[in-house]
Amino acid sequence: MNKATANDPEHSNPIIDFELLTSGSPDQRAKVIQELRRACEEWGFFQVTNHGVPESLMQSMIDACHRFFDLPEEEKKEFQTRNLLDPIKCGTSFNVDIEKVHLWRDFLKVIAHPEFNSLNKPAGYSEVSLEFSKRTRDVATEILKGISESLGLEADYIAKAMNWDRGLQILAANYYPECPQPDKAIGLPPHTDHGLVTLLIQNEMGGLEVKHKDQWVLVNAAPGAFIVNIGDQMQILTNDKYKSIWHRAVVNNKATRISIAVPHGPSLDTPALPIPELLEREGQAPKYIGMTYEKFMELQASPATLTKPCLHHLRVKHN
Repeated sequence: MNKATANDPEHSNPIIDFELLTSGSPDQRAKVIQELRRACEEWGFFQVTNHGVPESLMQSMIDACHRFFDLPEEEKKEFQTRNLLDPIKCGTSFNVDIEKVHLWRDFLKVIAHPEFNSLNKPAGYSEVSLEFSKRTRDVATEILKGISESLGLEADYIAKAMNWDRGLQILAANYYPECPQPDKAIGLPPHTDHGLVTLLIQNEMGGLEVKHKDQWVLVNAAPGAFIVNIGDQMQILTNDKYKSIWHRAVVNNKATRISIAVPHGPSLDTPALPIPELLEREGQAPKYIGMTYEKFMELQASPATLTKPCLHHLRVKHN
C-alpha cells in the first residue's frame, strides 16, 4: 500500500481549536462544530490545539513513563499480568493470547477512571499521572460534547447514554526502543480502538500512521497538540456515520519513541447501540447489536478477531 504524509494537501489532517470550541463566540463554536463533524466523517481522526493542558505536564507524563520502562525487569515483574481489566498491567505484546510475532514494543496500562490507580514507582509517577489523567479527561469530555452536537444532538446526549460519569479511562504508555531493522518489525499492527475517543501524546519521535483513503498517512503532530481518534463504540452509536479509524505504529533505528494513548469509553456495564434519533432522521435500520463495553473489550482481546475485526461480530445479520 502506498504511503503519504500528513503534509500532502489531500491528506492534511484536521486541526480543531479547543479554545474556540469551549469559549469562542456562538458563531465561532458553530464553525468549529462543523469542522469537527467533517473531521469525524472524513478522517475519524484530528488534532486538538489550545486545549489548556500545559506542555510541561505532557512532557512530565512522558518522562515519568520513560522512568518506569527504565526500571529493572525484576521491579516491573509485579505488574505483569494477563488479566484484561487489572488496574495496572505491563508487558511486551499487543495481545499475548493471539500474537504470532514479537512486536517491538513494551506497554504499561493503568486504569485512571472511574477509580484512579497508580504505581508506587518510579518516584513522582503518581502525582503526575493523577493531574494528567484529570486534565485529559476534561478535554475528552468537551470533545464528546462537541461530537454530540455535531450529530445534531444535545451536548450531553452521548455522555448520558454511555454513563460517562462512570466511564473507563486508561493511561496506556507505549515504549518503542530504536530498532536495528525497522523494516522487519512493527510497533503496533493495524487496529482500531475499542472506546469512544482516544487522546494521544508522543515524544519527538513520530511513528503514528493512520489509514486515510486507502493510504497510510504519517501523522505530524503539532507541538503540544493532542492527537484524537474515534473508537469502535462511537462507530456503533453513529451507525457507521463516524468510523473508528485504523492506525498503526512504526518503529525507527534512530531513537526510542514513547506514546501515551488515553482511551475513554462508556462504563463497563453499558452497551453501545445505534442512537434512535439518528436512525429515525436518516431512515436507517440499526447495523449493530448491543454488547456491554466489558464484553466488547473481551471480544477484542480474543482469537475471534484474528480473522475478522471486532465490529464485524456485532453487525446485524441480514438474510
